Amino acid sequence: MQLGFYFDQTRCTGCDTCIVACKDWHDVPAGPASWIRIKENERGQYPDLSVSYLFLACFHCANPACVRACAVSAITKRAEDGVVIVDRDVCLGGDACRLACRRACPYGVPQFGAEPNARMEKCDFCLDRWAEDKKPICVAACPMRALDAGPLDELRARYGKVQKAEGFSYRAKLMPSVIFKPRH
Repeated sequence: MQLGFYFDQTRCTGCDTCIVACKDWHDVPAGPASWIRIKENERGQYPDLSVSYLFLACFHCANPACVRACAVSAITKRAEDGVVIVDRDVCLGGDACRLACRRACPYGVPQFGAEPNARMEKCDFCLDRWAEDKKPICVAACPMRALDAGPLDELRARYGKVQKAEGFSYRAKLMPSVIFKPRH
């Protein structure tokens, strides 16, 4: 089984509730580290403008580049559910380590706090909530119901198999575990 996310780009208003809920739930301090980001996409020219938003978190890729890039095996992929996790006690932190995993991920997932020699942190699919049969906090908090999460096969059956969205570049080699309802 592979867990993944569904994101409805037509519903997201860029309110950042998912970001705030995630930081609060995981006690991520104010600063540069954010396990979820919302990317704003603008296109067109006045008077024909459009704005869309893109949810960016760890997409728990089937073939994650970050796992291969980590020199100390601090990043692993769980066999039972495909969630990519980081062991912050093993992570070396510092500039060299930071660059390796950050460069490996085309989605900008590896995050680092402001403290010296900060260690990598990222979305863990709210495994504590998942163990209690609860959705990740970002899904539960979204007021627009733009997010869902679960086994990727179930998400595909419910929402389809679209892997493209405005502002998102699907990398077939990595196979990110995300399904979209794109804004056209």
